[in-house]
Amino acid sequence: MTTPLRPAPEESREVREAREARRAFLAGRLAAVRERIADAARAAGRDHTGITLITVTKTWPAEDVRLLAGLGVRDVGENQDQQASAKAAACADLAPALSWHFIGQLQSNKAPSVARYADMVHSVDRASLVSALGKAAQRAERDLRCLIQVSLDAAAGRGGAHPDEVPRIAALIAGLPRLTVAGVMAVAPPQEPAGPAFALLRRVRERLLGEHPGAVVMSAGMSGDLEAAIAAGATHVRVGSAVLGHRPPAPLPH
Repeated sequence: MTTPLRPAPEESREVREAREARRAFLAGRLAAVRERIADAARAAGRDHTGITLITVTKTWPAEDVRLLAGLGVRDVGENQDQQASAKAAACADLAPALSWHFIGQLQSNKAPSVARYADMVHSVDRASLVSALGKAAQRAERDLRCLIQVSLDAAAGRGGAHPDEVPRIAALIAGLPRLTVAGVMAVAPPQEPAGPAFALLRRVRERLLGEHPGAVVMSAGMSGDLEAAIAAGATHVRVGSAVLGHRPPAPLPH
């Protein structure tokens, strides 16, 4: 005898109120970041519609991704595969409205997982990773847009290829059928002015465009330095704490 399924319990008022409060919090901060982007674009003589905001949801739950999607966010960034793959699966019903960006340092053994959900990988910085992503993308039958992560200060531990290595890595990406050279990415060195670093990244991209005309993306700028990145020509900014806050929220009450 089949046991009838029980109807899902209704949410409590506390859960609904907590969700609405979180939504209002995100809406206000998202509006403020969008205004910052528009102001920075105006100051640089640029059209703000040419700048993509990637909302970085690392450490925050899939529920926040859903709330952000309801507020018009279309580009979501993650830096750890374990969290990213789980959230992408939990939000699969929102596809294709959401575009997932993998922005963290990536181990080659994680490439098969990342290739199943990411639309753009921002941290391609070595030949072995290009090869792993190419094989994974073919197996997953998905196209991946690749950004070459550039080291702007040669510091160990943050990832990134030396600027002189960018053409070689780009050629490797372009030689694989499921990968596309989409542009460059970098993180500004800490405790240094961001402007000169982002200007260097722009020059690296301009050189790259000579061989790969489609490599138009310049992913640069985060919560604290997005204005400097936009002034230097960034097409994508990666913003987390300015939208979501500085620490994960307490679990919703049940």
